Amino acid sequence: MSSDDSGRGAMVRPVRIPTDGPSLAGDLAVPSGAAGVVLFAHGSGSSRLSPRNRFVARTIQQSGAATLLFDLLSPQEERDDAMDGHLRFDIALLSRRLAHAVRWIESGPETGHLGIGLFGASTGGAAALATAAGLGPLVRAVVSRGGRPDLAGEALSRVGSPTLLIVGERDGLVLRLNRESYARLRCVRRLEVVPGATHLFEEPGALEAVASLATEWFGRHLKPA
Repeated sequence: MSSDDSGRGAMVRPVRIPTDGPSLAGDLAVPSGAAGVVLFAHGSGSSRLSPRNRFVARTIQQSGAATLLFDLLSPQEERDDAMDGHLRFDIALLSRRLAHAVRWIESGPETGHLGIGLFGASTGGAAALATAAGLGPLVRAVVSRGGRPDLAGEALSRVGSPTLLIVGERDGLVLRLNRESYARLRCVRRLEVVPGATHLFEEPGALEAVASLATEWFGRHLKPA
């Protein structure tokens, strides 16, 4: 185990997530008295070690919620995907993996009583929305950062979870796709455009804005079951 820097006494520990295929590596942090748990679905070509997602996760932990960062692909699948990128856009596969992680969290003695939220980045945003559509009320809230909600297809209209779409002002194509997807959502929803930010939110203060918006959204919608 290793301590995080949240100041809430959360310990980050490695876990294995069982699926209908390979088990997946993850990092679980549960602050004392956690008020919810947020599962992270990383984007194209990334992993649970994504520095941007880990930054957002630490901010969420500081607010008192638990987090699970995990790999959507096994090491062998990541090597295969590096050749042609065919798996990172397989939204059906990614959402199925995310659903397995949700069920694992739901059955855990430490986390089973917590309201569940999903945070997706890039193609992980589509996976989060497709998973929310499939699992219904089990998913209390969704946040997408620079996501591709359009790739969730017809599942968008079936999402019932309150959904926050966060996009950079200078991420032209992705911003247009998010606006189109926002119009197709039928749930409680919000679209936040971060001024001056590009796709990776690398500009000063941009990622901090993402973390603040996500933390506020989850704080509002995640409640213990």
